[in-house]
Amino acid sequence: MARLNINGKVHDVQVEDGTPLLWVIREQVGLTGTKYGCGVAQCGACSVHINGEVRRSCMTPVSSVKAEDRIVTIEGLSPNSSNPIQKAWLEHDVPQCGYCQSGQIMAASALLAKNKNPSDKDIDTAMTNICRCGTYQRIRAAIHTAAKAKA
Repeated sequence: MARLNINGKVHDVQVEDGTPLLWVIREQVGLTGTKYGCGVAQCGACSVHINGEVRRSCMTPVSSVKAEDRIVTIEGLSPNSSNPIQKAWLEHDVPQCGYCQSGQIMAASALLAKNKNPSDKDIDTAMTNICRCGTYQRIRAAIHTAAKAKA
């Protein structure tokens, strides 16, 4: 049994200690915005925030998350997609296939929480998520737009 605070709601889930947080979020809690991509923490499609830090949930065992930890998924970022990052993503038409975008948005959100006005280099360093469609220039532009909106 694990007790998890996901998007401000406490969930008691019956899972093995080594179960990746990704599968608990998707299968036990029913939040499917967090995606499975590679399963080895390389692509970032599974990115969530744990206590404000971006983490790859596919390689985070549920046993490593404490009951008092705050987990935020893409669904918890904004109840109505009004987050400046989500708005900027639409404004810059970032997604093509869209599969990686929830992870990209979560990584961008963590970046802007720490760095209100990131340079291109800051963005390139922080955004390690993979986009097979190659929309990196639009991702960077959207992060700059969201930074201005948050200022």
